[in-house]
Amino acid sequence: MDHPTVRRRSSSALHTAEPWPITPFNRLFAPIYLLAVLALLYRHVTNLLLLLPATSSPSSFATTFALLIADLVLAFMWATTQVFRMNPIRRREMVENLNDVVGGEESELLPGLDVFICTADPHKEPPMGVVNTALSVLAYDYPRDRLAVYVSDDGGSALTLFAFVEAAKFARRWLPFCERNGVVERNPVAYFELANGAHPVSGEVEEIKAEPSHFHSGPQTLHIYIFHYHNIFLYVTIINVTSESVDGKEQVLLDGNNDKDVDGHALPNLIYVSREKSTNSPHHFKAGALNVLLRVSAAMTNQPIVLTLDCDMYSNDPGTARRAMCYFCDPNLGPESSAYLQFPQKYRGINKNDIYAGEYQRLFQIQAMGFDGLRGPNHVGTGCFFRRRAFFGPPSSPVEPELVELGPDHVVESESIGSDSVLELAHKVAGCNYENQTDWGSKIGYRYGSLVEDYYTGYRLHCEGWKSVFCCPKRAAFMGDAPISLVDMLNQQKRWDIGLLEVAFSKFSTLTYGVKSSAGFLMGFGYCQFAFWPSWSIPLIVYSFLPQLALLNQVHVFPKATEAWFWLYPFLFLGAYVQDMLDFTIVGGTFQRWWSDQRIWLLRGLTCHLFGSIEYFLKFLGIAAAFNVTSKVIDEEQSKRYDQGIFEFGVHSPMFVPPTVAALISLLALVQGLAVLAVRGGGLADAPLLQLLVAGFGVVNGWPIYEAVALRSDNGRMPVKTVVVSVALAWACYVAASFVFK
Repeated sequence: MDHPTVRRRSSSALHTAEPWPITPFNRLFAPIYLLAVLALLYRHVTNLLLLLPATSSPSSFATTFALLIADLVLAFMWATTQVFRMNPIRRREMVENLNDVVGGEESELLPGLDVFICTADPHKEPPMGVVNTALSVLAYDYPRDRLAVYVSDDGGSALTLFAFVEAAKFARRWLPFCERNGVVERNPVAYFELANGAHPVSGEVEEIKAEPSHFHSGPQTLHIYIFHYHNIFLYVTIINVTSESVDGKEQVLLDGNNDKDVDGHALPNLIYVSREKSTNSPHHFKAGALNVLLRVSAAMTNQPIVLTLDCDMYSNDPGTARRAMCYFCDPNLGPESSAYLQFPQKYRGINKNDIYAGEYQRLFQIQAMGFDGLRGPNHVGTGCFFRRRAFFGPPSSPVEPELVELGPDHVVESESIGSDSVLELAHKVAGCNYENQTDWGSKIGYRYGSLVEDYYTGYRLHCEGWKSVFCCPKRAAFMGDAPISLVDMLNQQKRWDIGLLEVAFSKFSTLTYGVKSSAGFLMGFGYCQFAFWPSWSIPLIVYSFLPQLALLNQVHVFPKATEAWFWLYPFLFLGAYVQDMLDFTIVGGTFQRWWSDQRIWLLRGLTCHLFGSIEYFLKFLGIAAAFNVTSKVIDEEQSKRYDQGIFEFGVHSPMFVPPTVAALISLLALVQGLAVLAVRGGGLADAPLLQLLVAGFGVVNGWPIYEAVALRSDNGRMPVKTVVVSVALAWACYVAASFVFK
């Protein structure tokens, strides 16, 4: 197991790494908990052996077997979680020492940076949001001659291009304004929202606010409605969709060699790219778009560091690039130690208790810190600085691209990036058939074969022998918008589940290829936690239905309170939950947000994990699954309910049915179980106490569903169709169980 060197703070140190304070407890608790898990599995196996004779009840055998399978999955997922608890670390950067280490003129010695921003659907990703993201990184506190921003428009939208033409004009004034005034919020929307109270209103601010936006009605098929303070960029709704086939287009909107700001200083490069797409050629979604940007940028600037950003994930700290260079420029770290630097995803506008667990605290921070103590964090799609060389094969055996101009070491000629020869090469490598008979997507660039191209690419890089670094500063480096609709959140997670299963059951499976690769056993096994995420649905479905249905039929499936085995179950439950809560709160989470997180974990098991698994296997059988972009458009009524902490159902979705059925059955089982206990009396010794606790736990977590079904009248309540279907299925389960448990 590789451990990063814990660096002592010194005048020339660029960063430090410190162990997580809870690590000794985790290491001590793991073997104790493991013994309890093994004891539980032993009990299941011995019970099954006793039920093997033909005279035994088929329902008892099936019940015990289902519980064994559920607990085996829970045991496996718990084991993968321990990888993140063995050696988590925290890093801190000392940007103030960067000048001393780099030396000389920063503009000459800091590595160049190419920024990639991807957008795909102008309906769900309003162009003004993409524009604001681009402006926030164009205004980085970084040498302008070392900075280029590339925007990939996979929708080929004329409106998106038009928005960026206007953004280029606005950048000429916006960038020097930010530098002169030390602006931190360099996303114009974020800045002017705060300017209404937090920032002093100067004459220059008023001039920028009053400056015409130049946006107006374009072609007849485009209708643009812009809402913002004093005509500054905020929001766009588009009424038309581009066709699936797109003619390629590469346009230089800002050329650093020629274009100047209002103060006469050179501007960074800004390039719009709409790759050629055809219905007859696979385009590989976001991974394909990023590989096109890798090739186009190689033809134009070919800078050694690449930053990838989602279109709604704007820069929240102009010093982020310098912070990243504390690792890329560290002479004590070899190139293989920093294939990429991952920042956590952070979101603005999340309500007080984060009811949809939109922070993904475990995925984006807790597990990333745990991986960082091994060979580095997994890649999570956005906010990631890459060493360009990492996209071209293992550290010790690079893979040469088909054109020398695309290699990471190729030096671009000093001619203008807008010259005919440069644009001709850029257009060629952005063609829809260019990748045929090449290594792109298999050995070079982002890897194809999974909808979660970020996870898959980071995993493959680690398997090749690369390392990575996790950086989590106090001020979030990037901020985005989390889904405020439950169905949007579940659809996003369902898409991830499909992509993760594509990796889990591929020839590069984490269970086979991963644990034997250069990443090492622990890294490969840790990656199983993500690859088999959808398998959470198995135990959660079993425990959401089986104990409750058995309780309704007065059948015991757990030990009684008088049996010694009884105490094993509370220990396993409380041990897992308390440890999880400690992990969550030690990184800054609150108890209320942890509760929301575990409730959504239960909900995902009955919704997106289940439906994602079904869609994956349908796709495996040749029935293609649809790829949906999560909407970035915010409905005002939804937003109000979200701010109040009210769950948003609103539309009928098959994914709402299983958790509603489970909530109804848990409520019925709890009420009937307590009623039977009250009527019969006799104390708790012979009562199905554990089943009552499981049903009660389901009721407590299902409270938002009960509200949506019976207590609400707003547009976010559970649709009548969903309620009717759920009630019918709950009744069917009750009737079926009465025959099974006879």
